[in-house]
Amino acid sequence: MKPPPKDWPRISSSLFYDDAAAAIDWLCKAFDFKVRLRVDGEDGSVVHCELDYGEGLVMVSSSKPDKQYKAPSSLGGANTQTLCVQVEDCDAHFAKARAAGAGIVSEPKVTDYGEGYWADRSYGAVDPGGHQWWFAQRVRG
Repeated sequence: MKPPPKDWPRISSSLFYDDAAAAIDWLCKAFDFKVRLRVDGEDGSVVHCELDYGEGLVMVSSSKPDKQYKAPSSLGGANTQTLCVQVEDCDAHFAKARAAGAGIVSEPKVTDYGEGYWADRSYGAVDPGGHQWWFAQRVRG
């Protein structure tokens, strides 16, 4: 298998928001993402945005209902994916996300997957567009 392009992860996800510009600002404020690239459309939409978190990358753009690219908030909160991000300090990340208004699905807790596996301290959150996120800090393994 050939390596992925330079500065591009092997796998990434693309998220759609009804107000992508506001979502980008919020994701940077609440979850510490950094904008790598942003392309705005003439109509004020976000055509394409790349957000970095360490070596990870998430693409963000405006919803395109005519092409079936919709935000969970426009589908009654339906969710088709949950993104998992490894963080260095789960509790500090949680405090920042909560202060920014993240919907908390699960408070930080340690889940131990048993001897021979690992234990993570993690929490679940929902962003303003309805996307679900899980943030985990490896504490053993």
